[in-house]
Amino acid sequence: MTHGPYTHVSMSIDPGERPRIGISFYASIIRARARVLESGRPYLVLESDEADVTVSTAGAGPVTAEDLEIARQIFNAAARYLADCERLHAEHAQVTDSAA
Repeated sequence: MTHGPYTHVSMSIDPGERPRIGISFYASIIRARARVLESGRPYLVLESDEADVTVSTAGAGPVTAEDLEIARQIFNAAARYLADCERLHAEHAQVTDSAA
């Protein structure tokens, strides 16, 4: 079954637990950007037509060692995502070319 593009948002609230929000983009991300505010705080934004997610430093404060570790994890995950997308795109193109 194939679905059209969509963004899925979920929220769970359990007694005694912090609320949890999940956002899944199954739509085109129209923009991914990173900037540094005048205050010196860096941030990363992923945007679609339906939602956006912003990541910044803990407590909107100075960059900590934990912030650096999260930034490295984001960088490594994005590199893996890019490599997988490129590989799968190339495989699809190869299959399409072979079928023609």
